[in-house]
Amino acid sequence: MRPFAFSGAGARAPRPQYRAIPGSEIAPLPGAHIVGQPNPVRRIEVTVLLRPHPAKQGPASLDELGAKLPHERQYLAREAFASAHGAAAADVQQVVRFARQHGLRVVGQHLGARTIHLSGTIASFSRAFQVPLLIYGHARGLYRGRTGPVQVPLALDGIVQGVFGLDSRPVAKPHFRLKRQLGGVWAHALGVSYLPTEVAKLYNFPQGVNGAGQCIAIIELGGGFTAGDLNLYFQKLGIPMPQVTAISVAGGRNHPTGDPNGPDGEVMLDIEVAGAVAPGAKIAVYFAPNTNQGFLRAINRAVHDQVRRPSVISISWGGPEASWTKQSLNAFDQAFQAASAMGISVCVAAGDGGSSDGVPGKRAHLDFPSSSPFALACGGTSLQASGGAITSETVWNDGAQGGGGGGGVSDFFPLPSWQTSAGVPHSVNPGGRIGRGSPDLAGDADENTGYQVRVDGQDTVIGGTSAVAPLTAGLIALLNESLGTSVGYLNPLLYSKLGHSAAFHDITQGNNDITGLVGGYKAGPGWDACSGFGSPDGTALLAGLKAP
Repeated sequence: MRPFAFSGAGARAPRPQYRAIPGSEIAPLPGAHIVGQPNPVRRIEVTVLLRPHPAKQGPASLDELGAKLPHERQYLAREAFASAHGAAAADVQQVVRFARQHGLRVVGQHLGARTIHLSGTIASFSRAFQVPLLIYGHARGLYRGRTGPVQVPLALDGIVQGVFGLDSRPVAKPHFRLKRQLGGVWAHALGVSYLPTEVAKLYNFPQGVNGAGQCIAIIELGGGFTAGDLNLYFQKLGIPMPQVTAISVAGGRNHPTGDPNGPDGEVMLDIEVAGAVAPGAKIAVYFAPNTNQGFLRAINRAVHDQVRRPSVISISWGGPEASWTKQSLNAFDQAFQAASAMGISVCVAAGDGGSSDGVPGKRAHLDFPSSSPFALACGGTSLQASGGAITSETVWNDGAQGGGGGGGVSDFFPLPSWQTSAGVPHSVNPGGRIGRGSPDLAGDADENTGYQVRVDGQDTVIGGTSAVAPLTAGLIALLNESLGTSVGYLNPLLYSKLGHSAAFHDITQGNNDITGLVGGYKAGPGWDACSGFGSPDGTALLAGLKAP
């Protein structure tokens, strides 16, 4: 039987009237193998990313904006951003005509996010973009996949920057680590663990504010929460339960699995930590499928949400840079750049696999999307305290247990201008590249000094940099309320004014080489590639953001 899709050597060579989208090349997941062909008449949705309006520039001078204190900044409203930096109507019409010619239907579009969502059969998409689609088997399950680049007609060359949704492989994993289930009670006797409110006190988060007037967006790629668990958790904390709203994106939904060891642990950890720190803030949880397309659509939905208007986004999912296509790396980075221009802070977990990011072998890997220069990368520490004060804090590195804070040097993103004097080291990989250094800051992430949370009816302790992202997002909500304006794009301000101040507890002990094979990065005075500037002193950070 002849396959419906393009196959063999001919699939690699584009037709003369077609061009490959730069950076769209992809290979099967390691260990994956072809098991068959997808049903050609099955309908799927695909997202097309367009260039910014060619007659206008992208968000200008973000480095310059970042060096200013929050009250000195001028952000773009979401509506103004869409008008100034969205897709051009003429480009949209070009894609619409292309879609109709190939039997595809436009089911949504957003000029600000520069995206058009198309629906059609697998066979139609395969022909439209000149790419064979096959079913692959992998340890993580079956997925619809492709190899090589995506093709577009010459008329769309340069207009289309990315196509997402042809490939349905899982792209990210949650960065949390479960310590143990505690049988329905807070089990202090089982080791060091903290309520999120206790960690906030140890980090001297601002008092007298609760995040009122703010909205914290949380991105989730699986799992779910129950109102009953949240009600009981916040009752135990003795604080009001925040308003939590679930938003479905691209077919994702709030769907608890009932397994506290699964993605529910991530979802509940994120909500409970952010909500405990900033109970006055509204929490919007954007659920999307764990695919390239789903992840990007959830981020764009939060960034451009004109109803809930989040001021800070928390992301605790990611994967090694090398596992992403260049079109994805660029698309996510541009989405974060748009958030920065609108005064939205983006807090992203830096990963739990140390300098290797959990990839077998002898190379270092940085986790994405935390490696984007427009993300505030949140690394991990091991926190010890007594009498309400920190007694020691080191880089999180479990060694034999396999957990440790992510960090290092990007293989994709160049060194940002605001990081040139931070002392970013040469990569431990061959060639010694100096690129974007990560993380920017850190916080308690060791599951052995983890957070007491409630998941699927059970009280448990969870660690991982997944906890640091919502913890930092909650802190930013407090800062925003205190300042009366958004902190927004914090990175350049950290490196130019705040990082070496009393706003951070400098972490000077430990490293993040958890395998002994890769070679990691060591902590030291000032910024380093395993703990950033260290853990925050929230009140001192607030004072620094106010100071002239």
